[in-house]
Amino acid sequence: MKNKKANRFTFDSRIDYGLILPAFMLILIGLYALYVAVSHDHPTQATNLVVQQGTWVIVGIFVALIVMHMDSRFLWNLTPFFYLLGLILMVLPIFFYDKATYASTGAKNWLAFGGRNLFQPSEFMKLSYILFSARIVVTFQNNLKKRVLKDDFRLIGLLILETIPVAILSVFQKDFGTFLVFAAIFAGIILVAGISWKILAPAFLFVAAVASPEGQKFLESTSFAQYQVNRFIAWLHPFEYSQTFSLQQARSLISVGVGGLWGKGIGVANVNVPVRESDMIFTVIAEDFGFIGSAFLIFLYFMLIYRMIRVTFKSNNQFYTYISTGITMMILFHVFENIGAAIGVVPLTGIPLPFISQGGSALMVNIIGLGLVLSMKYNQLP
Repeated sequence: MKNKKANRFTFDSRIDYGLILPAFMLILIGLYALYVAVSHDHPTQATNLVVQQGTWVIVGIFVALIVMHMDSRFLWNLTPFFYLLGLILMVLPIFFYDKATYASTGAKNWLAFGGRNLFQPSEFMKLSYILFSARIVVTFQNNLKKRVLKDDFRLIGLLILETIPVAILSVFQKDFGTFLVFAAIFAGIILVAGISWKILAPAFLFVAAVASPEGQKFLESTSFAQYQVNRFIAWLHPFEYSQTFSLQQARSLISVGVGGLWGKGIGVANVNVPVRESDMIFTVIAEDFGFIGSAFLIFLYFMLIYRMIRVTFKSNNQFYTYISTGITMMILFHVFENIGAAIGVVPLTGIPLPFISQGGSALMVNIIGLGLVLSMKYNQLP
């Protein structure tokens, strides 16, 4: 009887089904939305792309199961290797990229050979960055005897040093949108690390100033590329330039509006939104199921984030706590930026919607990230 209880504890109570369920439902919704989008825009490719996406789901789950059973000390030792490997992979798209993709997106963030995009190294770098950030914070805090304000500056400095190579490679890739995700992860880990409000308050005011219209205009005039400036203008005036660079933003708003309260029904995607199978897949859900369906989708994300935060608070492993914080911030920022761009709250950045948008790289990273969060409870001592 005792053995049965022990086995039940090991294989049942250590699995957080409350976290798995919303993720599973999001994946199913993603497969549906992908099929609808592609069947309207590229009918002959619909089945193949859905099967391909399903294959990435299976591969991601397989890797997540391995990660979930991984010992924390083993993961700790591998973290510097993952970080260096991630940086090396991020260098490759700068030289090996598809010219057509670069012409349409303005970024060299896809590794391509023979005119075919393979994967986005920056997606895998996100996990490596989270792991290495967690190791830096834990190592730093364990070596402290008495924490003072200058120690907070030292910790921030170490995390900035880790971020600089990622920032430089993002500049070479011309992928500002993806770098914003790294910035969000950085901010989340800084907050959980217990940095003094004397540092956080001025930093928050600085970020608010940069995010203001005046700050954005200043950045536009100094360092932003023309296509990035166009995205900002398209956000402010989506219908004034709807025949040129704000076409995607304008049609996205139309598609969301057409959905109304209940939506137009299953399989409907009458408003042709460019790249709606990936960056704009939220418009498919909004048009088909309206405000009610969109609200349900956001509720699933809310439940997922809530369960991730709950697991984090219950963890007795400091390393995993910071890993989970980084993964939570990564997914939360993706959701906010993607849906926010679709409804006109923020400018377009080309960031995919977690578990839903087409793309094996992002999908696998999100599933593996959940595997890391699940490992916190699975490896928890009884």
